[in-house]
Amino acid sequence: MPTAAPTIPDLVAGLGRGERRALARLLTLIEDGRPEQLRELVRSLYPRTGNARVIGITGSPGVGKSTLTDAITAELRRRGRTVAILAVDPSSPFSGGALLGDRVRMQSHHADSGVFIRSMASRGHLGGLSFATPQAVLVLDAAGFDDVIVETVGVGQSEVEIAASADSTVVSLAPGMGDGIQAAKAGILEVADIFVINKADQAGAGKLASELQGMLELGHSLEEADAAPGWWPPIQRTVAVRGEGIEELVDAFDAHDRHLEESGRRAERLRQRAVHTVREIALEQVRRRFSHLDDGQDPVLESLAAKVAARDLDPYSAADELLEALEGGR
Repeated sequence: MPTAAPTIPDLVAGLGRGERRALARLLTLIEDGRPEQLRELVRSLYPRTGNARVIGITGSPGVGKSTLTDAITAELRRRGRTVAILAVDPSSPFSGGALLGDRVRMQSHHADSGVFIRSMASRGHLGGLSFATPQAVLVLDAAGFDDVIVETVGVGQSEVEIAASADSTVVSLAPGMGDGIQAAKAGILEVADIFVINKADQAGAGKLASELQGMLELGHSLEEADAAPGWWPPIQRTVAVRGEGIEELVDAFDAHDRHLEESGRRAERLRQRAVHTVREIALEQVRRRFSHLDDGQDPVLESLAAKVAARDLDPYSAADELLEALEGGR
């Protein structure tokens, strides 16, 4: 007889015993996104979480984020810390899966039991983060990893979303990319806790650092200057492919960690993360409630659409009526 599939309580128990297979299966359940499974899983694991440090790494494509993540992981392991990596990749248009798989360029850690690597598909989600990512971070936190690194797709300006899920947000730039400072102007300055100029051995690294420093000083308002001293994002230079500057970068993570604790800002970050998570779950539930409203199949939607097309009703009023119909339990 075929063996019955493990239940969520079975998998949660296996996670508590350190079983990698249970961890992988729980992450698969997260990606599947079935509401009833997600509810049970999160409810079971949430009391065990809150111990991992979450590091977000973002930046434009081509700056070497994966090589940087690999080097950071090696340094964290040298310091005796366990590391989980979530690499949020572009979705395959055919399978919906992650195109880059489990990041072949990180396979130097494949045999290390203190490192876990998982690729997740963004599936078109704006901001470079999959909807499943915060729940996946929760699972890795509950699994007992010291550090969880979330490396995002690198899709552009909307990657500021990573800041809502991380304790420390690293924005990686590289000389010669042309649009590095333009990306910073678009909003990255507001979310970066640490800047990294990777490939710092290339021409233009000093100029990029000066431009970035100037933008930081320009953005430092008089109100901020008069307030209690806060965190000034350091600009770290690295050559990740050779491991140069990585030790200093990890020291900056630790310094930011201490700042959050000593300033009392960690509690505020946790509150902001909770707001973001609850809001995203609520929005996803709304999206699911509307998913059955396919074109031509819902009579209320079709009736309202006909009125809008005939200019008898404006779209916002129609949307209000549709929401009222859904809330009425149809």
